[in-house]
Parts: sequence; structure tokens; C-alpha cells
Amino acid sequence: MELDKLVHQPTRLRIFAHLYANGETSFTDLTAALEITEGNLASHIDRMEDADCVAVEKRFVDDTPQTAYRLTERGEELFEDHIHTLEALIDGLETDTE
Repeated sequence: MELDKLVHQPTRLRIFAHLYANGETSFTDLTAALEITEGNLASHIDRMEDADCVAVEKRFVDDTPQTAYRLTERGEELFEDHIHTLEALIDGLETDTE
């Protein structure tokens, strides 16, 4: 079993998990929830967007620009596959120790 490096990278894994659990999230809320810098978030989001895993929506809310993110169908599938791989690894460890 091989882990997908796009998803497995620690910061991106946290982004995937947050968006999977919470749905669409604003840039500001995501940086606050994950306690990461704006630049760090932007670089990881760019990588995820290039891989068609995250959708980016820019809009105005009360005349203020706001950027929001959500996982695409592909992003959800990659995250779910990653979780299944981790579960299979854990199950394998439990089998080895019995």
C-alpha cells in the first residue's frame, strides 16, 4: 500500500480533513482553524487546486473580497482513499501482533 503524497503531506492532510468535515470554508477561517500562515495556506491550496482537489471561489461579501475553498469530488475521493489506506495499514498491524 502506498500513501498519496499530495494528501499525506501533514499540512495538506489537515486542509483535506478540515474541508471534508466542514465543507466550504473561507481563507480567513481556514488559516485560523489550522493555525497556519496565509502564505503557507496559499501555497498548499495552489498545489491542491492544480491537482483538481479543491475548488476556489472568489466573491464579494458586503463589498469585501472573500475567498472560499471546498473539496472537489476528486478531492473527496482522494481523501477517502487515503483514510482507507491508513485503516488497512492499522488493520495489518493488529493482525501482525495477534
